[in-house]
Amino acid sequence: MRYLAKEDSKCIQCKACEEICSTTYFKVNDRNKSCIQINEKDGMPEINVCDQCGECIDICPVMAITRDKKGIVRINKKICVGCFMCVGFCSKLSMRQHDDHIEPFKCIACDMCSKVCPTGAIYISERDDSEALEMPLEKIFNK
Repeated sequence: MRYLAKEDSKCIQCKACEEICSTTYFKVNDRNKSCIQINEKDGMPEINVCDQCGECIDICPVMAITRDKKGIVRINKKICVGCFMCVGFCSKLSMRQHDDHIEPFKCIACDMCSKVCPTGAIYISERDDSEALEMPLEKIFNK
């Protein structure tokens, strides 16, 4: 299963990933419309991005959120009713919303941000789906 992995300690908070994400996803350079967010916690950088855990799939009342063949959790904008339950439900706060859009958005592991990251703090990785089903989420995502 493909996902965007991260190493917070390598992040220099240049925000290039946020800019390329919003430009790629929404065709506008607006970090508030980025699927990846660089925050600071206790003076240290913290990269917040969807890890494709899929917890949001079951909360969607219209089944607009599904997992594709590659393991990426996707939102079908044609079905989504804009209730934003998934945004409130996301335990990692990685499901996004912006007032300019009637549906939520999230990282789809497109790899654009990792290509512009100067330190390698974010990168595409793979994990076995069967491992994800057997292991606690904390162990999978906090390697």
